[in-house]
Amino acid sequence: MIVLGLTGSIGMGKSTTAAMFAEEGVPVYDADKAVHLLYRGRAVAPVEAAFPGVVINGVVDRAILGERVVGDGDAMKRLEAIVHPLVREEEEAFLDRARTSLAHCAVLDVPLLFETGRENRADAVVVVTADATVQRARVLDRDGMTEARYEGILARQMPDSEKRRRAHFLVDTGHGMDSARRSVRAILAATAFMSGKTGRAPL
Repeated sequence: MIVLGLTGSIGMGKSTTAAMFAEEGVPVYDADKAVHLLYRGRAVAPVEAAFPGVVINGVVDRAILGERVVGDGDAMKRLEAIVHPLVREEEEAFLDRARTSLAHCAVLDVPLLFETGRENRADAVVVVTADATVQRARVLDRDGMTEARYEGILARQMPDSEKRRRAHFLVDTGHGMDSARRSVRAILAATAFMSGKTGRAPL
């Protein structure tokens, strides 16, 4: 089974692209969703123990937690030491299920794939991209988004140019969804070849 790491900067259309893979029948692991579920389940007790007062009605309040850890390197490391192993366990369970289902390909949708060094978990990396003007317009159109907040988010992410350089595949959403969907299908055709599903020798 070929494991694809899917990533892209804010406003590039990564979630839309992940949905396209899912529509093609590919199992997709959503890292952000996994963290949300952990903050309602297995991570609640250890996070509350490390940061008393961040759990409200049995759920980790992400806003309160953010106030406690953002800008505090030591606090962030403590949080990551709790959450990251749980996320990896969820990821492994997902991949095991995908293999059991005999999927020829599975997607790990991880926003900070490169920033966290998790690209090594994948056989190939798909970067979702778009022109910078398209990206900016999409993000600034979101409720509550400001220019300053947008620039702050970009500063914490690897530049799109570097992600593109390190990608095995690109999906450019700036030319419309039909074009992006064709790219997704071309990637799946390539992974079918890589996994030997075409009857030819795998790469």
